[in-house]
Amino acid sequence: MQILTLGNEGLRQKALPVKKIGSEYQKIAEELLNALHEGEGVGLAAPQVGLPERIFATHVQGDEPRIFINPSIIETSQETWKYEEGCLSIPGMYTDVIRPKAVKIQAWNEKGRPFTLEASGILARVILHEYDHLDGILFIDRVSEQKRDRIIARFEKVEAKKRNKNAKSPSLQ
Repeated sequence: MQILTLGNEGLRQKALPVKKIGSEYQKIAEELLNALHEGEGVGLAAPQVGLPERIFATHVQGDEPRIFINPSIIETSQETWKYEEGCLSIPGMYTDVIRPKAVKIQAWNEKGRPFTLEASGILARVILHEYDHLDGILFIDRVSEQKRDRIIARFEKVEAKKRNKNAKSPSLQ
């Protein structure tokens, strides 16, 4: 699975609900978790790898790997906190984002079993971040326009340098 980056339209599309959780979702779950670990992230949503479905994976230090299919946020805490976020789809860019400190979520796992989870701290933040991806929302949409524009400009500058470097590399033919 290749992780899409900022500028890819797939990141801005609203993901569709999974109609039936069959055995193929165990494979998708495994691939999502593998991509998450390869990218050294803590969360990854299916739209980030070009699958427009309501699925995401989390693996926060101190917690087990988790798969959320067709998640619904039941409630979030009134209490919020500011914490630095990044995203595998906007590599190398980080900024403080204010989010609720806790969340209660319902979903199905990759075996089609429903569950409800109450999470706080980092796990809650990751869940909310990945849930946003299912609606085409990126973490940079949760900050001021000025901050978002600076992050986009920095990201584009880094990507342009990478493209120029790759274009100048001699081919091995």
